[in-house]
Amino acid sequence: MSEKNRRKCPIAALCSVLGTLLLILVIALCVPMTVPKALGYIPYTVISGSMEPAISTGSLVYVRNVEPKEILAEDVIAYYGGRDQDAVVTHRVVENQISRREFITKGDANAANDMLPVSYHNLLGRVEASIPVLGYVAQLLTAREGKLVIISVIGVAVVLHLIAAIVNRQK
Repeated sequence: MSEKNRRKCPIAALCSVLGTLLLILVIALCVPMTVPKALGYIPYTVISGSMEPAISTGSLVYVRNVEPKEILAEDVIAYYGGRDQDAVVTHRVVENQISRREFITKGDANAANDMLPVSYHNLLGRVEASIPVLGYVAQLLTAREGKLVIISVIGVAVVLHLIAAIVNRQK
């Protein structure tokens, strides 16, 4: 084969590169939400500013399940609380009252401790890490529309790779 026949068509190369970049983008967006789960962390999106400046609104926090007795003062925990018992709250522990099996908590941005103690039963775990802004991305991607966008982007990437293969084969 001559050098000219071995070269890829520029259109095929462009389609292949774009398809690969789209797949890399999808993977890069999904890794922060999937890999930590495999390692025992549960990601949650922070939706209020009660922990600012330590953890800003829109951050993605990674929570690890730990025994309540292991929680120390100054640890940040995630727990079911608030008016809606399904809501996840992320606050700092002021005191772990082991004998009462409850925590006294406080948001960093709040002036006073939370009014109600947190029962051990409501503990989800200790916050091990947080990444600013990534919570907004996680919320978008896990919504129905976000999932459709991800599937569409994967579909476009596959079509671009197919176009590249067809163009190269015809050449």
